[in-house]
Amino acid sequence: MFHTLDIIGTMAFALSGALTAMNKRLDPFGVFIIAFVTAVGGGTLRDILIGRTPVGWMRDINYVYCIILGYFLSIVFRKKLEYLRRSLFLFDTIGLGVFTLIGLEKGLENNLNPLICISLGTMTACFGGVTRDILCNEIPVIFRKEIYATICIIGGILFFVLKYFNLKDDILYLSTSLVMIFIRLLAVKNRWSLPPLTRN
Repeated sequence: MFHTLDIIGTMAFALSGALTAMNKRLDPFGVFIIAFVTAVGGGTLRDILIGRTPVGWMRDINYVYCIILGYFLSIVFRKKLEYLRRSLFLFDTIGLGVFTLIGLEKGLENNLNPLICISLGTMTACFGGVTRDILCNEIPVIFRKEIYATICIIGGILFFVLKYFNLKDDILYLSTSLVMIFIRLLAVKNRWSLPPLTRN
């Protein structure tokens, strides 16, 4: 189930990246690159930082197949996908929770401090989107508009609080994911965002 959600999240991130690239009028190769880095950019950076090489998508070719499929789907059905953005948003939100948990687990596997684990979880979930926005010549949306990364941090803190009480892994993963998904849905519905800081 966890692996299936991971694949679904990867597909959603790839579609999101491809649609963003097409809105920027990039050529087919550019669209593919943006889709690819959006889907696996965060996990790649995480794996490099913890010395886990080859990185995840090189170990499991299914991720590459998933991204390629998402790329072709985004091209063939690009007009219809505009009408399915709510569905894509839901998968993107699921990916947020799953990718955060994967980053947390990778940190725990390497016996890292909980703060570092939370950082890795946030990085895994967010930095594909950060890379996408930078390559598309945009200020990353998580730095100026959405509380995307904040939700990852909240989820990471909740994960370790629940882990302290020795809950079963299934309950731990499910509870953390559901809370993150719920907060994300509320944040988008109510347009929650952090206030910008200015010099004045």
